[in-house]
Amino acid sequence: MQADLPEPAADARAASAALSRIIAAEIAAGGGWITFARYMELALYAPGLGYYSGGAHKFGDHHTGGDFLTAPELTPLYARALARQVAQVLAASSPLVIEAGAGSGRLAADLLPALAALGCAPERYQILELSGELRARQAATLAAHAPQFAGCVEWLDQLPERFCGCLVGNEVLDAMPTHAVRWDDAGAESGVLERGVGLANGQLVVVERPAAGALLDAANAVPVIAPYRGEISLAARAWVAELARRLEQGAMLLIDYGLPRHELYHPLRDGGTLRCHYRHRVHEDPFWLPGLSDITAHVDFTAVAEAGFDAGLEVLGYTSQANFLINCGLSELLPEPGVGAGGAVTASELRARGAVNVLISPNEMGELFKVIALGRGVPGPLLGFARGDRVHAL
Repeated sequence: MQADLPEPAADARAASAALSRIIAAEIAAGGGWITFARYMELALYAPGLGYYSGGAHKFGDHHTGGDFLTAPELTPLYARALARQVAQVLAASSPLVIEAGAGSGRLAADLLPALAALGCAPERYQILELSGELRARQAATLAAHAPQFAGCVEWLDQLPERFCGCLVGNEVLDAMPTHAVRWDDAGAESGVLERGVGLANGQLVVVERPAAGALLDAANAVPVIAPYRGEISLAARAWVAELARRLEQGAMLLIDYGLPRHELYHPLRDGGTLRCHYRHRVHEDPFWLPGLSDITAHVDFTAVAEAGFDAGLEVLGYTSQANFLINCGLSELLPEPGVGAGGAVTASELRARGAVNVLISPNEMGELFKVIALGRGVPGPLLGFARGDRVHAL
């Protein structure tokens, strides 16, 4: 066990052991090797045992047993600012919102009343969520905090064949399975090795093979100076391209941590951006007790933009989360200064301002997280990118 991580409960260890047996069996069936992307898929999404499909409490602070906090969990002001951008897209397309990977349901519970307050309540709010456990939590959150919108919310098992409206994806792309790659300056004939997963003495280990096919093509397009190690998410590109094919009119708003390609694969990031999250601690061992940690990697926003553009969408904007939220009027949404007993600032105001600081501070989420908008048939400029648009940097 990693020395600085809390000791998991016995049932959590048992679930991880069961998942490890499934992974080992798949490695054996694959001739002693699976791609890291397949390993990550099993670790996160294996039915009943993967990180997102098991019963563990993922979202929330350390008091609730969660592993990490997302922006919507910090303050409802995040959803209220985002609502202004969503409303602009709905007005130019159709009154439909699709949220991909809705987490705890907090964003939906705050976004729906915020849109209603703007006079843009959607006729339908669809949540694309494959985890039954998370669906149940989302339904409970909505029932507790936005029961008046129960009639317009529905859950999807798959993407609609066609849609018009606004799709929102907050921290979705970073958790999509990614391939691990090593650019070699000597050993591999192609110069690129795929870092997959095998077994040695019953332990999960990295096993390398020459990269091929779409992964090799993608790797050859990355401007690295070998030797270099990093990640390439073919799944994120394919998902964006598939959404683009299905979007008739409207826009996708994707919010995540990541960088343009030339920054993501900078020499200083040799080793990659793969990180694991467990009980508000970050570690770098994706093989530690599979199924108990979230596994993520930074998003290549250049690849996201290319996938949408190649599928016929326009890149409507790209900027930092701080710029986006400020453009959407986040500062205007802060509560009016109030004074409590003894002349002190009220606790609720302090909490709101503290949360906003986390959302927009360059040392917190403000610069780490980016927002990209891809759309069809939506006139610009979009509100969230009115100042500080960085499309040119992609």
